[in-house]
Amino acid sequence: MELSERVLELLRGRKEPLSGEEMAARLQVSRNSVWKAVQKLRSAGYTIQAGTNSGYQLVAESGVFSPANIARRLTGPACGADIRILEEVTSTNTVGKELAEQGSPEGTVIIALRQTAGKGRLGRSFASPAGTGLYMSILLRPRFSAEESLSITTAAAVAVAGAVEAAAGKKAMIKWVNDVYLDGYKICGILTEASIDFETGGLRYAVLGIGVNVEVPEGGFPEELRDIAGALYEKDAPPETRTVLAAEILNRFFGFYQTLTDRPFLPEYRRRSLLTGRRVTLVRGSIKQIGTVLGVDDEARLLVRLENGEEAAFSAGEVTVEKDFLESLRKGSVETREECDKE
Repeated sequence: MELSERVLELLRGRKEPLSGEEMAARLQVSRNSVWKAVQKLRSAGYTIQAGTNSGYQLVAESGVFSPANIARRLTGPACGADIRILEEVTSTNTVGKELAEQGSPEGTVIIALRQTAGKGRLGRSFASPAGTGLYMSILLRPRFSAEESLSITTAAAVAVAGAVEAAAGKKAMIKWVNDVYLDGYKICGILTEASIDFETGGLRYAVLGIGVNVEVPEGGFPEELRDIAGALYEKDAPPETRTVLAAEILNRFFGFYQTLTDRPFLPEYRRRSLLTGRRVTLVRGSIKQIGTVLGVDDEARLLVRLENGEEAAFSAGEVTVEKDFLESLRKGSVETREECDKE
């Protein structure tokens, strides 16, 4: 634990100021070290008052994006997660895999304020500017076969969609397999990377990467993403949005993860399906097929009635939906499946 975190623990919950001299004695460091730790906390957003001959007092910490503030919101199986917030990384998944190879335990959570090489599916990049998104990876050590790894991604999509509603009060939908949409725009990408134990057929570890656009970056999204990407807020997201979002994702995901092979997330996944009943184009390698989505089966495969009348189940592929449908969603002129189910 860093010195600034230890200083924060001493100050948190106290009604009276605590002198730098007493903190230095308790922590067995110099008073100058205590002063530097206090400055670091202030720069992170904590309001700490200092009075002459009285000491330091923590006045406010609401809105501060910190491991402690996230941890205080965790419940159930998510409690005990080792949350680490880093200033800048290439990608949180890269850091997660490095930590996995070093033996870090399941439940290690890496959050970055900025990624310089964020990863998307199929080798695509994920735009990750500072201060506008939640960039998070979760280290898992699953006790099931590699074939079940798709469930990690689909459960995460449901967890993110639910967390968006809890944090922002907005209804999110899921575009198979793992894209979370809000008002016709993609606000979240999910990427699971795994290491397989070929002797047992199981997973040595999996790193679940989640990137959520909280605000539109200054100047907008990159040109190639402007017709696709969206965010929870245009600008000025409430101060605690990322804290609540991170905690709610962890709570929901680890709730599913305890019995993942039973697929407890499937009913909600189906309710939030953006594609059910829609005409889509599905591409797998050089094969391109068109059809109407019937739903999602018990294996989380996409069920499609093809143009020739045949029904097929797809476990992989790139799916695009008609542009007119997305435009209608953006204008608010199409009811989502979830809304219809509630009537």
